[in-house]
Amino acid sequence: QVQLVESGGGLVQPGGSLRLSCAASANLFSIYTMGWYRQAPGKQRDLIAAITRGGSTNYADSVKGRFIISRDNAKNTVYLQMNSLKPEDTAVYYCKADRVGVPSSWGQGTQVTVSS
Repeated sequence: QVQLVESGGGLVQPGGSLRLSCAASANLFSIYTMGWYRQAPGKQRDLIAAITRGGSTNYADSVKGRFIISRDNAKNTVYLQMNSLKPEDTAVYYCKADRVGVPSSWGQGTQVTVSS
């Protein structure tokens, strides 16, 4: 199973930006589909962005146009650039690794708080 470690969370004012990173231990990182999820208190964990092995991306409507997912296969890392942050973006953010035939792997999460 893949070990995932998220970083980059913190406190930011509305309208600000943060970049989250998720470092993976996988030797075959490049073939994984990577996703970013978030979970606010009392709510379910939702997919907000994903990037395939081929670099195709998709986004939840709530973050489209503000967040950008990218990956650096040489560094076994996936990123989430978050711009124009809103208080409703406050949540714990998790990354997830998927590939056919093996169980999904999750990171431990990183807290993002958007508040003035």
